[in-house]
Amino acid sequence: MSEQVLRNGNVMERSRTRTITQIAMLGAVAGVLMNFEFPLPFLAPSFYQLDFSEIPVLVGAFAMGPVAGAVIELVKILVHLVTKGTMTAGVGDLANFIFGCTFVIPAGIIYRLHNVKSRKHAVMGMAVGTVLTTIAACLMNAFVLLPAYGKAFGMPIKAFIEMGAAVNHSVNSLLGFVALIIVPFNLFKYILVSVIVFFIYKRIRVVLKGD
Repeated sequence: MSEQVLRNGNVMERSRTRTITQIAMLGAVAGVLMNFEFPLPFLAPSFYQLDFSEIPVLVGAFAMGPVAGAVIELVKILVHLVTKGTMTAGVGDLANFIFGCTFVIPAGIIYRLHNVKSRKHAVMGMAVGTVLTTIAACLMNAFVLLPAYGKAFGMPIKAFIEMGAAVNHSVNSLLGFVALIIVPFNLFKYILVSVIVFFIYKRIRVVLKGD
């Protein structure tokens, strides 16, 4: 009996070690990917950058659960801060963490809650995550981020609206900026990430063996 308990304990310890290793690995990859960002001038002003750092985070949330996804998101931000630093006094990095968690946690919950995990559940999870993150991005940008950036860099909100108008001539107010810049940019970003994960997850899961 004691031998069986010892064997089970060793299995649990190996599983815990493997999970921690995978979280660290995926977080490090995500942190590096976060450094490779680029603008989408056809969708938003250049200070909004697209990167693919949420791909390994979402993979981890699917493979190991939403809590692991949140931890990977945190590791990603820490790696990014160490390797590249911050130009926003940490505000942008905190927002990135919030948006990332808003995306991967609902997706991970919806996917992992089902006994039979299917692509349908993955799509449902990613769709919910995309919608919730877009809503969060709208609220955060309108009431927190744009005012904070404006104060930090001595720019009035009108300056951001003018930048948005240079991309989309219909932008003439903060509400217009949110509706015509923030919404399309975030939908494009998280749908693109979702599509990529949709096609690569099954192959990566074989390596992670999270299910």
